[in-house]
Amino acid sequence: MWSSAVRHNAVTGWDVGGAHLKVAALDGHGRVEQVHVLPCPLWLGLHHLEAATDQALALLGGGTRRHAMTLTGELADIFRDRPEGVRTLVQFMAARLAGRELLVYAGSAGFFTPEAVAEHPELVASANWLAAATFAAARLACGLLVDIGSTTTDITLVSAGRVHNRGYTDHERLHYEEIVYTGAVRTPVAAIVQRVPFAGEWLPLMAEQFATTADVHRLTGALPEHADLLPACDNGPKTVEGSARRLARMIGLDADTAPLAAWRRLACHVSEVQLRRVQVACERALSRGIVDEAVPVVGAGVGRFLVEQLAARLRCAYIDFGSLLDARPAERARAADCAPAVAVAELARTWA
Repeated sequence: MWSSAVRHNAVTGWDVGGAHLKVAALDGHGRVEQVHVLPCPLWLGLHHLEAATDQALALLGGGTRRHAMTLTGELADIFRDRPEGVRTLVQFMAARLAGRELLVYAGSAGFFTPEAVAEHPELVASANWLAAATFAAARLACGLLVDIGSTTTDITLVSAGRVHNRGYTDHERLHYEEIVYTGAVRTPVAAIVQRVPFAGEWLPLMAEQFATTADVHRLTGALPEHADLLPACDNGPKTVEGSARRLARMIGLDADTAPLAAWRRLACHVSEVQLRRVQVACERALSRGIVDEAVPVVGAGVGRFLVEQLAARLRCAYIDFGSLLDARPAERARAADCAPAVAVAELARTWA
């Protein structure tokens, strides 16, 4: 049980994404007590966020007095533009948490009250990466933070307590490859490769969303069981056989036309191309010369199994984001999956 003093300073952090809702509860000393990830297909409507928020609050047992939020869900196409998305999501969370203090993360500007967000929505939009990087910068002499989530990869250099980003908005970060639109679960296979080697030939892929990276990494055996929370492309079983069937369709075949080993080999090729794409972006960041070549690579997100491979390729030590946290053993891995939610809670805990 939390003491009254610890409970008074406790914070709940929310990361409101377009596909998942992530929430982390910290006690007054910054120790991670609970972490939850809930599916939330926001593009289908706000009622999914309502259901996920209700479920999260039930799991938390009501939550804490102070809450902090960051978001990427403003990109969901139910919103006319990003400012509308920011305002809508902040107002929604403020209403759901009525009677409690809500701080909205605004990156370099710190935190806003919900009422102040309307004046500067551009500071709030998709700033969750900076929360995680700021958290890591305070705990490492230097590092290359690579957060591979279900949909995107964030790449950020940190050293001496500073975050060395070149871009801030999604547009700027895309330009500098500080965000790479590839993830461990939701990325369509056709967004990674245009052709694949199969049966001794190079075959073009169908421009269809028959399979995603969840299928790829399930076939390679690397995908954590808890990482894939949304339905498969065909609403079929999320099994090795189901993934083989979906991947086979990408080249116009059925899974029974080749042995399972052939589909595993094909998945390994797609995984290799994806990893190489992230590696190139990391090499670009390291080429700035801000940190030594031996900088540790810090892995976060449900796809950090790929970051471990990446660190080996870069000949750098690997550090799991979870090792930077004060957390119960049962929560450490889940907290590393949800780095921005944990980070925004800790930043808000010490906010004046």
